Amino acid sequence: MKLQGLVEVPPIPARDPGDALMVEPTVPETRRFCTTCTEPVGRAGEDTPGRATGFCRNCGTGFSFTPKLAPGQLVAGQYEVVGCLAHGGMGWVYLARDHNVSDRWVVLKGLLNADDHDATTAAMAERRFLAEVEHPNIVKIFNFVEHDGAGYIVMEYVGGHSLKQILTARETDHREPGPLPPDQAIAYVLEILPALAHLHEIGLLFCDFKVDNVIQTRHSLKLIDLGSVYRVDEPGGAWFGTPGYEAPEVPAVGPSIASDLYTVARTLAVLCIGVPQFRYSLPTPDVVPLFAHHDSLYRFLLKGTAADRDDRFQSADEMADQLRGVLAEVVADRSGVPAPVRSTLFTPAPRCGLDLPDWRHLPRPRLSGDERRALEIELRLMAATLDDGRLHEADALLAEMQATHPREWRVDWYRALADLGADRAEQARIALDAVYGAVPGELAPKLALGLACESGGDLIEAARWYEVVARTDPAVTAASFGLARCLLAAGDRTGALAAYERVPDSSSGYIDAQTARVHVLSAGNGIGEPAIADLLVAGSALESLPVDEVQRERMTAELLDAALRLTLLGTNGGAGTGRLLGVRLQEHELRLGLERCYRELARHASTRAERIALVDDANRIRPRTWV
Repeated sequence: MKLQGLVEVPPIPARDPGDALMVEPTVPETRRFCTTCTEPVGRAGEDTPGRATGFCRNCGTGFSFTPKLAPGQLVAGQYEVVGCLAHGGMGWVYLARDHNVSDRWVVLKGLLNADDHDATTAAMAERRFLAEVEHPNIVKIFNFVEHDGAGYIVMEYVGGHSLKQILTARETDHREPGPLPPDQAIAYVLEILPALAHLHEIGLLFCDFKVDNVIQTRHSLKLIDLGSVYRVDEPGGAWFGTPGYEAPEVPAVGPSIASDLYTVARTLAVLCIGVPQFRYSLPTPDVVPLFAHHDSLYRFLLKGTAADRDDRFQSADEMADQLRGVLAEVVADRSGVPAPVRSTLFTPAPRCGLDLPDWRHLPRPRLSGDERRALEIELRLMAATLDDGRLHEADALLAEMQATHPREWRVDWYRALADLGADRAEQARIALDAVYGAVPGELAPKLALGLACESGGDLIEAARWYEVVARTDPAVTAASFGLARCLLAAGDRTGALAAYERVPDSSSGYIDAQTARVHVLSAGNGIGEPAIADLLVAGSALESLPVDEVQRERMTAELLDAALRLTLLGTNGGAGTGRLLGVRLQEHELRLGLERCYRELARHASTRAERIALVDDANRIRPRTWV
């Protein structure tokens, strides 16, 4: 199965539902906790065995970890219990057959303790609305029934494996030990995020998103276990969370969309690195090599699990937009295949050629069409002020905007542009780092960071940022040109040539890239003498380049001159029988070819002095004769 059109994941084979039953339905002692005070219960002592039923020594609440339903029991006169599938935070989960609907497989999930009849009745009434939830990635609720004083949710049976089972199987597989590959983990989360978005749109919070509650079926992913869903329009009700996933503010102020998305980010971290032990924090890149290699993924997780919920993603759609960008970077890095994603937050990067870095060639944040919003008006004014070159005025306006809108990343973006315009590269990097943290899946901040680093002389760091952008979306030609500049400055001729090769032939910058490639192959950048093979490659490229006559003659002269130097030095590898742009690689023929080029260029010279110089070059280079 291919997720997000990019990531192939191992398929889930079809199997008999009966094969998923627990052979011995018991709950390990390490997972026995009081439902009231969360203290450990039912544990073995030095001289006493563990107990599956009893009372909490801390608060007196009764506990039972034995199944309430046995195989063969008929629930609500309709559902015949087959056995136990699992034990979750709210009780046992049973497999059953629905005798009223063609004996279809269903799942029964207990709601509350059978001893609390009033609470069970209230909970059933509260959760009947879940039957109205319709989404292809959410398990279907069929019914709510009562049996022996306990309430049960009746759900569709979805055969497959939970992400927890997939993760556990991988951790014990000697061939592929450890967490999931990051692209697979991200794709799983992206596939299920629309389900969260749907719940949020109809005023529901899932509250307990985790690896246990997402199942991969043969054809899709499904969100299961809606027993902990919380209604936003009826605050004050009960909710359920899991330590290691639940946001820090939830016990004090209750759940929210931001806290729901916190659990999504925590789940992604678990899939990638296994992190429940870090309850409210993440390990740093110096501890986790994956984070050091995929910095955008780390920044995404930092935003998703920020301590202040106002600093997190505020909607599932916003989270998905950024995560798609992160996935594109990860896929491009792991596969070497570009995976561009159209940005909804930035305009496309303007056409950029071989020029030195210029902040005016960077993308711009998209502005809202609602001009009644004060912020949008201020941002439009700021963009116009910068475009007019009024940098001092821009600094004053930005100071006011940053005080008024401290969490608005677009203000930080224009702050960075103003700093770049005023040659304050280090300050620009600080502002751009804030933008990057706010929108970690966007390429524009990374392109801008490359430009800021290059402007400040940090070419190694600049090349790193340019590489990420060029690898992910070669259509952003400014990244390829910037990368080539940095590599050439470091003497990496091969790397620079590869950077130019990344510019696609569909791009308006393709001719510039190929022209630059010809110059580098002919050693026009002071890196040293080329090999004759380089000149032949350059000549072949030049033959198909749609450049004007004058530019073609200049580039031809450059290549023939380099070939003549190699011939005079005796380092042309004995290529005298070969041809470069139709000219035999012999001294006499090369001189004749160069003479022709110089005389043709002289014919197109724009000044008398230039024409005289080119004629002198032609006379100097022509073969010597006795007449």
